[in-house]
Amino acid sequence: MTERAPLVSIPEAPVPDHGTAEWFVGADGATLRAASFFPDGESRGSVIVSPGRSEPIEKYYEVVEDLLARGFAVLVHDWRGQGLSARVLPDRLKGHAQGFKPFLGDYTALLNTFEDRLPKPWIALGHSMGGCLTTLALAHGESRFSACVLSAPMLGLNTGGRPARAARALAWVMSRAGLSGDYTLDDKGDPFTHSFAADALTHDQARYERYRAQQLANRDIALGGTTWGWVDFAFSACAWLRRSPGVETISIPVTIVGAGEDSRVLNTDLRSIARRIPRGRYLEVEGAFHEILIETDERRAQFWAAFDETVDAVAPTSPTA
Repeated sequence: MTERAPLVSIPEAPVPDHGTAEWFVGADGATLRAASFFPDGESRGSVIVSPGRSEPIEKYYEVVEDLLARGFAVLVHDWRGQGLSARVLPDRLKGHAQGFKPFLGDYTALLNTFEDRLPKPWIALGHSMGGCLTTLALAHGESRFSACVLSAPMLGLNTGGRPARAARALAWVMSRAGLSGDYTLDDKGDPFTHSFAADALTHDQARYERYRAQQLANRDIALGGTTWGWVDFAFSACAWLRRSPGVETISIPVTIVGAGEDSRVLNTDLRSIARRIPRGRYLEVEGAFHEILIETDERRAQFWAAFDETVDAVAPTSPTA
């Protein structure tokens, strides 16, 4: 019998109906959290939602509601090192990573744990770091999905005008000089002092403030800035995807939705990866910031139109169609 895990519920963002969270065991014994939700009636299939860096399950309640309304069962998870899953360092606020292989092992453990409960077909949905790790899993041979839709996936890092090669080299050196767990030079971000104006990740202040209220309701779900180890992981993951022939072996339909005004990832890399996937395509939401899924209604609608177009072919709206 699985052990139930908590979910944060506040008046502005109650836990969606028919949902429960539980602990599961990651690839190396780490205790991780996931939550599953089921629609009324028969499911069209299941969507496995993989959040971006720092994002807990709770931030995706609205996405869960959107998917339940479409008739899908939904599984959302906390990556190791964030949400209520096991943190990598004693300081909970440090956003840290030790390469991408532990993440991929956890992802396989997640799918194995819930496989018997999730109706097929399966759809992968990933945002930012979650989109990068989903792509890595597919390129490493994960074959249980029928389609994939990615929101501003981390397939190339925006270094803010700094030379990318030098930034990657610095992260590599710092990570191997005993400083892997230290904050980077300019990223000691305290999540509780952020502001809507400074973050510039969405144009929708109400959705931004809703997430801040969730973090304040349970500070354990919050995450701060990145360490050198995390930056080294991010560069390494993107580099692996750029050079690996595994990308060309992804056989399912993959839609990559970029944000027109993204300050975190490079849309040129998103386009490049989409071209290399045999059934890949790239779409862009004009004027959107990085957080497309908590953007304004009209920008979110463009993402959901792309999602529906991708998945309707593999998961008909009527299960008997």
